[in-house]
Amino acid sequence: MTRRILPTLLLTLAGLLGLLPAAVAAPDPYPSTEDIAAAQADEAAVQADTTAIEASLTAAQHDLDRAGREAEQAVEAYNGAQAHLKRARTEAATRATQAAAAEAARAEAAETAAALAAETYRQGGAGPQLSAIDALLGAHGPAAAGRQAAAVGVIGSTTKAILDAATSTAAEASRTAEAARAAEEDAVRAAEAVRLAKEAAQVRLATQQTQVTEITARREQLLAALAAARNTTLELERQRREALEAIAAQQAAEAARLAEEAAAREAAAAATAASSAPSTSSDGYASADTPWSAGGAAAAIAFARSKIGLPYIWGGEGPAGYDCSGLTMMAWRRGGKSLTHFAADQYAESTPVSYAQLRPGDLVFWTDTGRARDIHHVAIYIGDDQMIEAPRPGTVIKQASLWIMGRPDFYGRP
Repeated sequence: MTRRILPTLLLTLAGLLGLLPAAVAAPDPYPSTEDIAAAQADEAAVQADTTAIEASLTAAQHDLDRAGREAEQAVEAYNGAQAHLKRARTEAATRATQAAAAEAARAEAAETAAALAAETYRQGGAGPQLSAIDALLGAHGPAAAGRQAAAVGVIGSTTKAILDAATSTAAEASRTAEAARAAEEDAVRAAEAVRLAKEAAQVRLATQQTQVTEITARREQLLAALAAARNTTLELERQRREALEAIAAQQAAEAARLAEEAAAREAAAAATAASSAPSTSSDGYASADTPWSAGGAAAAIAFARSKIGLPYIWGGEGPAGYDCSGLTMMAWRRGGKSLTHFAADQYAESTPVSYAQLRPGDLVFWTDTGRARDIHHVAIYIGDDQMIEAPRPGTVIKQASLWIMGRPDFYGRP
């Protein structure tokens, strides 16, 4: 009896003295309300972080696109200034040649009139006739010469013809000399415009390259933050972002295509209602039988296709690289048409067509203002809503969707 009671007493005493560990309570099998609230707060914070990062990535991409577009606008402004300079120098040379010819004719007529005066004097022809000839030869400027010639209307036909020739050639020499001076001044102004455009383009391109570097670094930082927030890897987040941007681009392209098709249907309906003439349209576009060379278009497309992968080069006309209007100019030179190395001029040198009239080889144009004079990008259409373009500085020539930059503003057939 005593043996059974002793262990019991010892255990009781040990418990009272704290010598045995307290019993461990069994864990609750379900999270508490506090645990659930904390988890939900953490999840909401991560979601907010990822949403903010995604928005920042989208903004960075928009900044990148804008920087590239502004750089290309600067390049096309330079190309436009170069085109103006070329035309101004050609005009100045033409005017100088005309002025030289007019001056030679004036000098010859003056010599003839002088010979007439000498002959008249030798024959004793003093009086009004000789006085009029002397006054004509001493007249200052074509206006004064004209008045003197009118004063001798009573003289013989031969004499009058000589005097008339002297008067008209003097007037023509004066006009052409003034036109030559004006053309030379325009050429000087055009050269200055080229210098300024070149400096502006160089500054804009340097700025664009800096922006590209900064934006690219910012994208990498954002992608790293996104990977940390989602507990994934940087490479996975990069691939995911590229996929999302590709999907967004496809959706935007499809929206642009549908909008253009709707506009084309509306224009066709309006043209049908306004006129029943089969060969014309009321919207200013080309008629259905506008001349078009399939061989020339094929040659232009083949040239452009052979340049895919070459870099965008500012002012480039090949062979190492091209800018947008340099590529289309050289492509259509191969196709048998001469175009200016300036996108806005290329549209002016082409026949406007509508989207519904597009054929392979036609040119496609974009502008931020909707005005043809502000066109800053051109590409060559190859069919099936595809084009070949030199996109912008820092990129390469590529084949792309016609809608990659939204709805084009103009279409033209060289």
